[in-house]
Amino acid sequence: MEGKEPVTPVGRLFVQEEMYHVVNCVMVVKNPINIESIKTEIKNSLLIQHPRFQSVLVRNNNGREYWKRTQNVNLDDHIFLVQDVKYPPNSGDEEIVNGYLADLAVSSPLSADKPLWELHVLKDQNALVWRIHHALGDGVSLMSLILAMCRKLDQPDQLPTIPNFVYAVELLLTCLCSKREAKTSISGGSGVELWPRKLATARFKIDDMKSVKNAVPNATINDVLFGVIAAGLSRYLDYHQLSDSKPLEGLRITGLGMVNLRKQPGIQNMSSLVKSKSLSSSWGNKFGFILLPICHHKNVDDNPIQYVKRAKAMLDKKKLSLEAYFSYAITSLAMSLLGPKAAALLTYRIICNTSFMISNVVGPQEEIMFGGNPITAFSVSSSSLPHALTLHMLSYAGKAKLQILVAKDIIPDPQFLAKCFEDALFDMKDASTD
Repeated sequence: MEGKEPVTPVGRLFVQEEMYHVVNCVMVVKNPINIESIKTEIKNSLLIQHPRFQSVLVRNNNGREYWKRTQNVNLDDHIFLVQDVKYPPNSGDEEIVNGYLADLAVSSPLSADKPLWELHVLKDQNALVWRIHHALGDGVSLMSLILAMCRKLDQPDQLPTIPNFVYAVELLLTCLCSKREAKTSISGGSGVELWPRKLATARFKIDDMKSVKNAVPNATINDVLFGVIAAGLSRYLDYHQLSDSKPLEGLRITGLGMVNLRKQPGIQNMSSLVKSKSLSSSWGNKFGFILLPICHHKNVDDNPIQYVKRAKAMLDKKKLSLEAYFSYAITSLAMSLLGPKAAALLTYRIICNTSFMISNVVGPQEEIMFGGNPITAFSVSSSSLPHALTLHMLSYAGKAKLQILVAKDIIPDPQFLAKCFEDALFDMKDASTD
């Protein structure tokens, strides 16, 4: 179709009803928000110049999806002022924002009549909620594009500093499992993506994670993160799985992680990329998935560093394997041979066979600002999947937030689960300094 750019294979997967997926990124700012200054900042940004953010999704007579450029983007159709968010009395700002995001996870698809992005402004909470459809790009690319609008707080003319997104653990999909995992108190399944959600936040200090990392030779922050997840889930299962006929010791539960397979452009290179004619080959979604197994172990407090050692051994094998590349090839083949609808149904069924999803994206190392307004907090979440538990971590200026999105009828106490993760890291830190 002349003048139209085909949606990538993985992008086509994300626009199917079963796999519809929106990334929600929250920026909390220090000072009151001025809507007009926000519009001015966006008008002058790379985001609004990006062809995908100027295009609507269309389908031809054969059902093939394309991006079609619009004549202009009316920011009033994309920026929404949200006031009087209903939440229990005496709730803090973070709790209100988390509740708003939890509702968005299951009830608010993006309008197909305009480019697939929005900015929700929660003025009373000083929060900006970017909602961007995953078909526009993978999480790392979208984060780079958002951060290209920001500047260092102490050097207003400088872009944020972000280390390489090494072994980015993102989300979605799974591998071709032949049977469903044993049911636990965190298990989801078919239809769970429609269930009401809760969102809680676990907080970590990057220095604490580095202390634990240094206690395990050649470990990485990702090794520590997954060790924390394994230890925290074991604590949670010990507390909740009280009447299961099967013993918990040695029980295996499996998470999903995505590995970026395309070299990502730095923020400094984003401008030339957006203006180039090679965008179709340099942008989009290209990643493979890996299975992330956790074996439940009791007595977490005996030697919590063992969780990091087990995580490192497992992740080292994953890095050396072709699992991520093989999964990408299989997904692309299914899309080519069976079409997006069948591929989405297959992927949906596969997701139901695992227990949770985890993502980890590295954010700016220093404090930054948006439109001259200092950013005090960064976090990311997404729309829901059949999992009852999805975990998204984003680091910012020496700290990290792990957003814990749950189906509240299955995991009614995500705040307790957040504490399980936080306590696991504290115990690991203590053990690493003994």
